[in-house]
Amino acid sequence: MTAPHHEPSVRSRLSKAIGAVAEDIAELLRSCTDAAVPIPGAEWTVAESAAHLVLANELMAALAAGREQTYGDGTPQGLAAANAASLADFTERDPAVLAAGIVQHAQAFTEAADLRSADEPTVTPLGPMDLGTLGSYLLTHMLGHGYDIATALGRPHMIDRDRVDLALPFLITAMPWVSDARAAAGHSACYELRVRGLSRFAVTFTDGAAVVSVEPPRRPDCTIASEPVTFFLLALGRRSATGAIARGKILAWGRKPWLAPRFPTLFRAP
Repeated sequence: MTAPHHEPSVRSRLSKAIGAVAEDIAELLRSCTDAAVPIPGAEWTVAESAAHLVLANELMAALAAGREQTYGDGTPQGLAAANAASLADFTERDPAVLAAGIVQHAQAFTEAADLRSADEPTVTPLGPMDLGTLGSYLLTHMLGHGYDIATALGRPHMIDRDRVDLALPFLITAMPWVSDARAAAGHSACYELRVRGLSRFAVTFTDGAAVVSVEPPRRPDCTIASEPVTFFLLALGRRSATGAIARGKILAWGRKPWLAPRFPTLFRAP
């Protein structure tokens, strides 16, 4: 597994990464000549995605400061509905203004979080988690939408191995919450996930219900080893398993290696 996020060195890395990723996204927006460019494969434009990040970072900063917030009903569908409603109410689309907001609220988050224990419990749009995992959530969220914005603008994305390492605590925690009940209905299998050089853990489905554990509870049916950035993009629904396997970014083995391409389809990224 990854290093515990309450360790001072990890907290420091996370705070720096949150600030750096916010600035990376802001730089993309400041140099953007047309923020009405659509995000590939999505309904939002670059400006709408950036506006969503302003709102999300502001929400996360409030949570880090200990202010309870209500947002959605805890399901990916409820989160999507809340996102749409908040975006309709917040009409700012100037990329320079949005860039400043993303950085401002990311900084507010780290300043508030650094004053509290990483073990402090918080209630988030995806359920309860401690403050350290909430920081990982914020980083993951910015990286996902930052990737979308960079892709839309034809610019390099800002996801790398170290940032994936810091995102893993949230990604692992969130897996049971974002499992797709319809896609996973009746499915029973034990998967071991290996993110090369960073982490290994197990996800076990029993009649469609997912449980994450440090060690597999039984012999895995399918072991999936993935290059870190590929794992991140798969987890967020930005890349297909079939293509990643064809490019050698993912290897699978075990009693049922053919389950590997199905694994990402068992989740619905919010």
